Amino acid sequence: MIDPNLHLADFDYELPTELIAQKPTAQRTQSRLLRIDAQRHWHDHHFIDLPSFLKPNDLLVFNNTKVIKARLFGTKESGGKIEGLVERILTPTQALMHIKSSKSPKPGSKIIFANAIEATVLGRQDDLFGVEFAVDILTTLDQYGSLPLPPYIQHAADEQDSERYQTVYASPVGAVAAPTAGLHFDEQMLETLKQQGINTSFVTLHVGAGTFQPVRVDKISDHIMHAEWYEVSEETVAAIKHCRDLGGRVFAIGTTSVRALESAAIQAGTIEGKRIPKPHRGDTRLFMTPGFDIKVVDGLLTNFHLPQSTLLMLVSAFIGIDNMRAAYAYAIEQKYRFFSYGDAMLIEPTF
Repeated sequence: MIDPNLHLADFDYELPTELIAQKPTAQRTQSRLLRIDAQRHWHDHHFIDLPSFLKPNDLLVFNNTKVIKARLFGTKESGGKIEGLVERILTPTQALMHIKSSKSPKPGSKIIFANAIEATVLGRQDDLFGVEFAVDILTTLDQYGSLPLPPYIQHAADEQDSERYQTVYASPVGAVAAPTAGLHFDEQMLETLKQQGINTSFVTLHVGAGTFQPVRVDKISDHIMHAEWYEVSEETVAAIKHCRDLGGRVFAIGTTSVRALESAAIQAGTIEGKRIPKPHRGDTRLFMTPGFDIKVVDGLLTNFHLPQSTLLMLVSAFIGIDNMRAAYAYAIEQKYRFFSYGDAMLIEPTF
């Protein structure tokens, strides 16, 4: 139940545009790290310091989704230009897409993407269009698609983005946006964690374009969350149980990992009443706001998020609105870098 007294203005803040990171740091681990401790005081660090705040038997849960080259340009039968963004692949040849054009395409109309690939509009589902491709979608995207960088990044995707807007452990394809907290990790950092007895595991949540959509209602309880597909595997559940048995803490790497773990706990339940979700896969529309009963995750590593965004509301579910606003004001004062290519925040458990 979302607090009916929460309003959009509670999650607003003024961000100087120069603090929006347009490029990644030279090395993945060179970002800064704002640590929020158990007493909800904050401390300035560098991301490379992260292992020093973790303990043996802690578990880091990453989202291993892989970003697809989801943006395609084409023309309608009338010759009008069109821009498509694949939101979700349904079958090898069918997808749900965002479509920008002077007029919305009608069911049965044809689109030619990249002057090469024919597709047919099947119909509309809310803000999305069902589209049938004449050939395999992933092959089409790999050949003709472009990386869908967030709208606040002002350059076209280049070779650096192809590498850096992707985690080093990305595997199952399907995301339209990167799980950005994971972008800070390189192979050496993962090896360092392993050597310190800090365990890692993975969930999958295919991040949709809806992650960038602003909340458009004043009362937060009126917001309808976008749907995303996720999976929490038996292996990850076993890793969480092992962590709990040894007295470790579960850290979600990114808000999408949080949503996957908490969604599994809600939709499938927990094991023996403990803070261990049961395995589950499916769609989630989980919307986490202050007052949410967090069932699995102890700590969170995340980036700095857009004003009035559901991601900022999720962060506030961990530390409260007042602490969130104070921490963000401090980060702005100290000129931390914001959003996808920006710096990181570590929220430690309160125990």
